[in-house]
Amino acid sequence: MKHPVDVHVGKRVRHRRWMVGMTQQQLGDIVGIKFQQIQKYETGMNRISASRLWDIAQALDVPISFFFEGFEGEGAEAAPAATAERGDLLADKEALELVRSYYAIPEAQRRRLFDLARVLSDVA
Repeated sequence: MKHPVDVHVGKRVRHRRWMVGMTQQQLGDIVGIKFQQIQKYETGMNRISASRLWDIAQALDVPISFFFEGFEGEGAEAAPAATAERGDLLADKEALELVRSYYAIPEAQRRRLFDLARVLSDVA
């Protein structure tokens, strides 16, 4: 039976891996395991040990706390609404692709695009 923490952490691994444009094979190669193991981690079928989570965090360039952000399980403090909304947004593949594309734009142009999006959203 999958534990909710394992499922949540696995989803966060998958989202971050996808955001940085890395395949399961590439992540597996970096941390020294097969891509099938990455698949099992991402679905929550297998738990990620502390040392392996450390390696994955290093490979994906995030702090370990990133993988627990937004978790609202038994005994956990309720996450702020903004974090919960962001978690739902990360489940949308189109939104993930948009964010990944956005960060691929050079910073000066990205800032102008951001300002445009803000103006357009105020109009809508």
